[in-house]
Amino acid sequence: MEFSRNNLTDNELLSLYKAIIKPRLIEEKMLILLRQGKISKWFSGIGQEAISVGVTSALEQEEYILPMHRNLGVFTTKNIPLDRLFSQWQGKKNGFTNGRDRSFHFGTNEYSIVGMISHLGPQLGVANGIALANLLSKNKQVTAVFSGEGGTSEGDFHEAMNVASVWDLPVVFCIEHNGYGLSTPSSQQMKNQNIADKGIGYGMEAYTIDGNNILEVYTKVKKIAASIRKNNRPVLIEFKTFRMRGHEEASGTKYVPQDLKDAWALKDPVENFTQFLKKENVLNEEQEVAIKKEILTEINDNLKLTFAENTIVSSEINELNELYKEFDYKEFTPVSKKNKIRFVDAISNGLKQSMEKHDNLVIMGQDIAEYGGVFKITDGFLEQFGKDRIRNTPICESTIIEAAYGLSIKGYKTVVELQFSDFVTSGFNPVINLLAKSFYRWKQHADVVLRMPCGAGVGAGPFHSQTNEAWFTKTPGLKVVYPAFPNDAKGLLATAINDPNPVLFFEHKALYRSLYQEVPENYYTIPFGKASLIKEGNDITIISYGQGVHWALNTLKEEKFNTLSADLIDLRTLQPLDTETIYNSVKKTGKVIILQEDTLFGGIASDLSALITENCFKELDAPVKRVGSLEIPVPFAADLEKLFLPIDRFKEALKELIAY
Repeated sequence: MEFSRNNLTDNELLSLYKAIIKPRLIEEKMLILLRQGKISKWFSGIGQEAISVGVTSALEQEEYILPMHRNLGVFTTKNIPLDRLFSQWQGKKNGFTNGRDRSFHFGTNEYSIVGMISHLGPQLGVANGIALANLLSKNKQVTAVFSGEGGTSEGDFHEAMNVASVWDLPVVFCIEHNGYGLSTPSSQQMKNQNIADKGIGYGMEAYTIDGNNILEVYTKVKKIAASIRKNNRPVLIEFKTFRMRGHEEASGTKYVPQDLKDAWALKDPVENFTQFLKKENVLNEEQEVAIKKEILTEINDNLKLTFAENTIVSSEINELNELYKEFDYKEFTPVSKKNKIRFVDAISNGLKQSMEKHDNLVIMGQDIAEYGGVFKITDGFLEQFGKDRIRNTPICESTIIEAAYGLSIKGYKTVVELQFSDFVTSGFNPVINLLAKSFYRWKQHADVVLRMPCGAGVGAGPFHSQTNEAWFTKTPGLKVVYPAFPNDAKGLLATAINDPNPVLFFEHKALYRSLYQEVPENYYTIPFGKASLIKEGNDITIISYGQGVHWALNTLKEEKFNTLSADLIDLRTLQPLDTETIYNSVKKTGKVIILQEDTLFGGIASDLSALITENCFKELDAPVKRVGSLEIPVPFAADLEKLFLPIDRFKEALKELIAY
């Protein structure tokens, strides 16, 4: 291994030595504790320390790094206190996640680190979001993000690379090419020999360097980072290295040929750098012993603190209260001046006023800029707010949702327009596993609104017609809003954008241009968790939301139902849910029917029925009725779509319930 000082002083070289020996000594101690059963799991980075330490040392302290679970050197070089690291690994309160996540699955804004989720790829998109925030803030900061070669097989990698390149984001993609993704060798991950070739394919600078040579890592990354600060752009760096131990300790390394292990053992980054320093007379035996002794004392002292710390004790109330970032709802009341406008206009108007109110709000989505969006909701926004805040995106829902989360980390608000709610499947992972879990895990909120045009009745077929709200009401950590009227849509959208938590905002396409209402001109808000009692009666309770509310209203106007005395509840928000209004109505009427456009099994109606049965059973005079669409994909042909939708079945069920 060839080392070059590159004009580094003795003090700088010694500083790098202390930085690289520290994670090695911690790992050796952790492996002992693992065998003793004092920690539960360990992902070893032995053999790869030069990359973590070199990259972190090359960046500024305030610049964000997004590491993997084999990048202990990032955390130690960022000077995170060891007692907090050790507590994190043991699931204790002094850690970073209050025992809610393990090992390196955490972030800390105090130290400018955002930890991974187990799905690997999403953090690349998150890094893009942080880099975009740096670009918008003009702070001349670089973001670095890590992945292994296995992660480069994921779609998130390719989406993130493409967006970073198209947007000229100041981000360094650090790919640790260590030969294996768990047991799968690189030859089974990709055809090309060098990952750097993938960067070239996306039109960005790409380098392959020796990941075991800390001086090469440090000097080259430092030079590249300085260049990026002057000229914003992404860079891919492939670090050739080797993982000397198993993917995690339980998996072992039997799948690795012995001669390969022996060859890489000779390239040990710590041992080789140590010998180089001794040859250069920068380090002697006495200094080496003293440095190791000091670090080992620090390790043992902090382990004592961690072992003495009590295990975490919590309660149901505490855990539930930690799911969302606290939202200090501020009411903005509508003024008397109103205009009769369409549902689509109310959404557009509300979005525009929120853009004017929040100068840190960014809208992202496909075709939303010059074209104004497929439903023209952002028409004219580009001219008023500029291309920095109205950002056309490539077709890549996953990485854009991840980038929205990255923007949130840096204090921005984001609205992401999904062209159709069906397309959220291409970004399902970051919604469910990143946005939803983030605040509960490490107190990082996700200030993101996903706009979800949805629903059938417009002949759009199986891929553009779903109303898939139940996918998200099932997931703790998300808020779900589904207005039925223009007035509600505008006020609830303002609240969704004000709320620092992730919100899925469903907008029924069939209502966009068919439904008019008198809507206040000014900016106003409507609180979440408050249903709307549209009609009041004593005989029966009808519960619905979205398009279903209008089906119910039209049904009640028909001759055979127009004398029915009914409560009609428009839920408006599905998470949080206004159970108080529901229970009060059911206890008054004794009969309840729930109407949803979604297919019936596993939908909102099922949970509502269960809640009503559990809480209002004594007051019920009949079984709870549920009505939904057929258990098939949404068909295209008009007659088939009519058969699919629950309108006629709702009328029949309503007659049966009245007669019960």
